[in-house]
Amino acid sequence: MDRIRITGGAPLNGSIPISGAKNAALPLMIASLLTDDTLELTNVPRLADIQALLRILGNHGVDHLVAGKRPGQTSETGQTIRLSARTIIDTTAPYELVSTMRASFWVIAPLVARLGEARVSMPGGCAIGTRPVDLLIMALERLGADIEIDRGYVVARAPKGLRGGEVIFPKVTVGGTHVALMAAVLANGTTVIENAAREPEIVDLAACLAKMGAKISGAGSKQVVVEGVPRLHGASHEVLPDRIETGTYAMAVAMTGGDVLLENTHPDLLRNALEVLGETGADVISTNEGIRIRRNGGGIAPVDVTTDPFPGFPTDLQAQFMALMTRAKGTSRIRETIFENRFMHVQELARLGAHIRLDGDAAVVEGVEKLKGAPVMATDLRASVSLVIAGLAAEGETTINRVYHLDRGFEALEAKLGRCGARIERIRG
Repeated sequence: MDRIRITGGAPLNGSIPISGAKNAALPLMIASLLTDDTLELTNVPRLADIQALLRILGNHGVDHLVAGKRPGQTSETGQTIRLSARTIIDTTAPYELVSTMRASFWVIAPLVARLGEARVSMPGGCAIGTRPVDLLIMALERLGADIEIDRGYVVARAPKGLRGGEVIFPKVTVGGTHVALMAAVLANGTTVIENAAREPEIVDLAACLAKMGAKISGAGSKQVVVEGVPRLHGASHEVLPDRIETGTYAMAVAMTGGDVLLENTHPDLLRNALEVLGETGADVISTNEGIRIRRNGGGIAPVDVTTDPFPGFPTDLQAQFMALMTRAKGTSRIRETIFENRFMHVQELARLGAHIRLDGDAAVVEGVEKLKGAPVMATDLRASVSLVIAGLAAEGETTINRVYHLDRGFEALEAKLGRCGARIERIRG
């Protein structure tokens, strides 16, 4: 099993190209099931989760073509994938495929919307909480689907098609909003989604669906209105930049010191997180090319944060920010409100010398003067990269085991950090 070895202490200087967002690419790929025309997606990151979803879509009969490289493209440049669901041969998404990635459960929406039936295994994914699908099922029921739970599978049927309705989410759910959008675009009538998620990835999906002929208004606000249409057609769409990757590398620079330009991204995707980063003492500068992060070696100030749905502080940056706070000059409090088990990285950060105490849904971090390298174990995707950030700043050598988590969500991680002076390498085996 691969490992990553880091020799810490080197500041980061240079530029890092930001990849397309995995959390946007996955629902966009699933949306290809809504049409018998070809959907072309550009700026798709090269990640294990992308490959896993291609296998799942292929099981339904979706053909895909990965376009060849163009002049100037590298392994760090997003790829182009053309997806064609002209003939869907199977409406069942089996356990052995869906269990590898939670987002694959979302295929239930376009399958029942277009074909009137779907049988999808209950999902898997990172072990960071129960992450139930009850709100996703509720959304489909409000649009006229009959739902049955059968031996670990969710069976949805709408033989006469879905119909517009009112979907009121009791709490903000990104997955539920994705499912409601993809179900509603082919439903008969008008759908109103209340308390909708406002994440940029939701807006990106709505923009792509609109290019395919959907009638959607209000994406990015708490109320989204969808006028159903009889069919959708093909389109070409560029995946938006990855805001979590942007924030991750920004925090790495803030922790190690240095000056890095994060290319092909923009601050509106994560303004709250960038404001928090500025409060720690880092310089955050917007440019025409992207976002420049700079820290001149001064101390890191402690800042309290609470994770919240967009536009709040992202839960997917909580672990990375905790790594940064381990070196702050003082005590910070990080409260996690989205997932109940998302502090599994605490014990591993402690192996590097961090002082962290758990207090219910919060972690109290007492900054230390220095971290020391040690062998650590990745527990989930975002926790994995928090260990990378800590290792970059730690004295000596840090070895991160079980890095397959990283390969699910970070494209060319070692290459991107290495080009900025990080002493980082992958050990195969």
